[in-house]
Amino acid sequence: MIDPTSIIDKRAELASDVSIGPYTIIGADVKIDSGTVIGPHVVIKGPTSIGKDNRIFQFSSIGEDPQDKKYAAELTRLEIGDRNTIREFTTMHRGTQQDNSITKIGNDNLFMAYTHVAHDCMIGDHVVMANGASLAGHVSLSSHAILGGFTLVHQFTKIGQYSFAAMGSAITQDVPPFVMVGGKPTRPHGINTVGMERNGFSPEDIRLIRKAYKIVYKMNLRLEDAIDELLNLHGENIHLGELADFLRHVSRGILR
Repeated sequence: MIDPTSIIDKRAELASDVSIGPYTIIGADVKIDSGTVIGPHVVIKGPTSIGKDNRIFQFSSIGEDPQDKKYAAELTRLEIGDRNTIREFTTMHRGTQQDNSITKIGNDNLFMAYTHVAHDCMIGDHVVMANGASLAGHVSLSSHAILGGFTLVHQFTKIGQYSFAAMGSAITQDVPPFVMVGGKPTRPHGINTVGMERNGFSPEDIRLIRKAYKIVYKMNLRLEDAIDELLNLHGENIHLGELADFLRHVSRGILR
């Protein structure tokens, strides 16, 4: 399961069934759990932990030092969950002490070729980053979000769950849950109906989310007033409650 041309540090911890391809380098303080397959010419630097049943393709660089001038070789981490697919030339960097010292990636995500996850990013589950999409430092990318090819996300930006960014989007402010963005300049374009339908949202849920979108984007309300309207609307609907909570905690204002 381990190619003889690979180089594995004695301080790395690999489950017995991990597969390592030719010329791959595994550094110290790397932990890889069972069922994970590492292709050829991959470099993994620790401290990094990789969960079960991941697939990492050739020429990826995982767990390298953050690209931050303030970084001074402090002990920081990268954590990757289970069943992620990490395609060719993807780069994922460890965290910095300026944040929580960790970059964290959840489960069942797809990172297509040439994607980049910078230091201190937090990524949920079932996320798709298409070819060339890149996250700057300290970005939060929530579960089921999709970033089209060559999407660029500004540092400290939050991307909500079930949101969708079209190819080539430049995201400089927070994107609320369920919202589609795209164009040049990048602007909101309704809700991600197809994504929600594919994930089992009821017609009533989608109707309420569409109404919430109109409150936030079509009624010319201040954000604080829009949140009040959402709280009056949502009742017991969990999705509208999550949307209102996201808007209460935006860090850079929302993309409008």
